[in-house]
Amino acid sequence: MSFILLKQEGRARRGRLETVHGTIQTPVFMNVATVAAIKGAVSTMDLREIGCQIVLSNTYHLHIRPGDGLVRELGGLHKFFNWDGPILTDSGGFQVFSLAKLRKIREEGVYFNSHLDGRPIFMGPEESMQIQSNLGSTVAMAFDECVENPAEHSYAKEATERTYRWLVRCQKELARLNALPGTVNPHQMLWGINQGCTFDDLRAEHMKKIRELDLDGYAIGGLAVGEPAEVMYHIIEVVEPLMPADKPRYLMGVGTPVNILEAVYRGVDFFDCVMPSRNARHGTLFTWEGKLNIMNEKYVCDSSPISESCFCPACRHYSRAYIRHLFKAKEMLAMRLSVLHNLYFYNELMQKIRDALDAGNFEHFYRHYRDILGERDI
Repeated sequence: MSFILLKQEGRARRGRLETVHGTIQTPVFMNVATVAAIKGAVSTMDLREIGCQIVLSNTYHLHIRPGDGLVRELGGLHKFFNWDGPILTDSGGFQVFSLAKLRKIREEGVYFNSHLDGRPIFMGPEESMQIQSNLGSTVAMAFDECVENPAEHSYAKEATERTYRWLVRCQKELARLNALPGTVNPHQMLWGINQGCTFDDLRAEHMKKIRELDLDGYAIGGLAVGEPAEVMYHIIEVVEPLMPADKPRYLMGVGTPVNILEAVYRGVDFFDCVMPSRNARHGTLFTWEGKLNIMNEKYVCDSSPISESCFCPACRHYSRAYIRHLFKAKEMLAMRLSVLHNLYFYNELMQKIRDALDAGNFEHFYRHYRDILGERDI
């Protein structure tokens, strides 16, 4: 397994990640299958049709239901939901801190209660690695402490230092698990997460420390949680020069099409976000001309597709008027077609970014589309 940096234009990078489950061309968007399913009745067969290279699933949610032990018993996550490509599982850290109303953070890990039935749960670095090993994902994310923004510098520093100590424990535990006989994926990779809230000094110091661990990849976490986009871009610019050039870089939970474009421009390789599927389920659709709300009255008699330039299954076969009717009639097909369209758009966005980098004209592509993909409505 290796990451190859094929070329660079400014800070924007064009690469290729070879994994035990296949090759990933970067920059890339990871389609979010939180509980081993894309919300909106989209199957893994659909994902192949719309150009998906890698999916992301959630450690916490799969541990709660159906249980990582069951997934292991059934052959691992790839067999469980019939996906033979790469899978990244996040560590569960974000969900522990966002869903748990009552939690106790200790050096050993976090004590909290299930958001489903209230049962007590403990999760620490070792437990997160054990769950992800049972799932057998291609990439396991390190267990970290997510701190809400804005935060006090003193607590952010304490949490960042604890995240580093947890990362060391994750690395040791995953190495042990990968060496065991019968491990679902003995080649499972570990990516560390840079934290530090919006403090330049904490971000830089933490990145310098975690790069010394020589991990398989590095993520920037704790952003896209309500801070202005300009702050997020600034933090990327602080951290990016300190990230190893020969390892993949992942901006967690991002984002809008223009967020992705801006982050690629600043040197990021991997992205994930629930936005394309969530927005689609509420009728907001992304196109190369701007975004549209299919519920608007002006689409009642519109026989054109969502986008004339799109070749997704929805645009090839159905009109704006029909999809709007499906939403008004509360038919599940409305969500399915809309999610297919938005995910197709995101995957096509990444393909066009890669093509522009290959052709050496990414700067032109970036300047042309950053306004169109921003706030333009059609």
